[in-house]
Amino acid sequence: VQLQASGGGLVQAGGSLRLSCGASGSINGAIRMGWYRQAPGKQRELVADVTSAISGDRTNYADSVKGRFTMSKDVAKNTVDLQMNSLKPEDTGIYYCKATAGAVDYWGRGTLVTVSS
Repeated sequence: VQLQASGGGLVQAGGSLRLSCGASGSINGAIRMGWYRQAPGKQRELVADVTSAISGDRTNYADSVKGRFTMSKDVAKNTVDLQMNSLKPEDTGIYYCKATAGAVDYWGRGTLVTVSS
């Protein structure tokens, strides 16, 4: 599985961006798909992820983005999107998508999001 994130850019605080992660292989077999971000000088952190289960997908969000970000998965298109609303300067960073299939994590190249105050 190869992943490529896109959709980043420069936006003013309060604005919105939609990130998309395309997969070259099928994401249907991935147990978990996630969005992570890394701010300058900080460690990479989880933003949101969706875990596939027999009972249905379960989406998890970092407290800092709850109510503002929405993650969605489109198995037919092999994409996972991250709709980011009410952006804040502290949301600035490089955003990465990750797929977990079995015991293997696949990371895509990140996309830069810059939120100006």
